This record gives sequence, C-alpha cells and structure tokens, in this order.
Amino acid sequence: MDEIDRKILNMLMEDGRISYRDMARELGIAVGTVHNRIKKLEERGILKGFLPIIDYEKAGYGLTTIIGIQAQGNRIVEIEKRIAKDPHVTCVYDVTGDYDIIIIAKFRDRKDMNAFVKSLLSIEGVEKTTTHVAMEIVKEDMRIEV
Repeated sequence: MDEIDRKILNMLMEDGRISYRDMARELGIAVGTVHNRIKKLEERGILKGFLPIIDYEKAGYGLTTIIGIQAQGNRIVEIEKRIAKDPHVTCVYDVTGDYDIIIIAKFRDRKDMNAFVKSLLSIEGVEKTTTHVAMEIVKEDMRIEV
C-alpha cells in the first residue's frame, strides 16, 4: 500500500459516496487508476466495504453496552464466533487482562439488553459477564487516518 492508496482510503472514509472522477481530479491521476486501486484494495481485504455513518440512538438503539466476558480458555474462539453472529453486536475483541472477550453491542431498550446478556450466560464456556452501559457517547467513530 503506497501513499496514493492511503489517500484513496482517507477520501473514502471522509465521504463514501465520492465519485471516482472527483477522487482522480483531487489526486491528479486517471479515473481508471482510481478504479483499479480500489479494486486491488478490496481484493487484498484492506477495503472491506462502504458503510454509512449512522446515529444509532436516532435510529432507535438507545443503549450501547461494553460487555466483558470471562470464558474457559479452550472455548474462547468458539464463543467469539457465536457472539459475532448476533445482530446486536458491533465489535468482538479477543483481549488480555481481566476479561477474555470484550464486546460492544447496541440495544433498543433494557428488555432487549437483558435478554441478550442472559443468552450470553447460557453459552457453554462463558463463566462470567460484566456489562457496562454507556451513559453518553462522546465519540463513536471507527475511522482513523491511514
């Protein structure tokens, strides 16, 4: 990945709807070059898709949780894969420290969250969960300049 690829990625993060023509003009390269570079970034798995930035609270998901999970060591990967399939879950991290797994999940209400946490505890190999509810979201943005 070179500097042009980085600039393309940063431009897409800033505006996922930017046209190849506008990108080419700003970068001083041909439209075909932009197209080919984006295609190669996708093929290499660096660029995984184009997503809108959503205000989840306004979309009806008023609860954001950070859940720490302690699990049996031989089951961690299996548990992570299962949790990752749940539509409430936005992030699953295999971590060091007091927990084995950290997840970020979003819910419409406490009832929805309660059912999810209870389902976590029913997974074989999950020993303990600790749920933190975000009181206010100060920053929520997975974009960083590359």
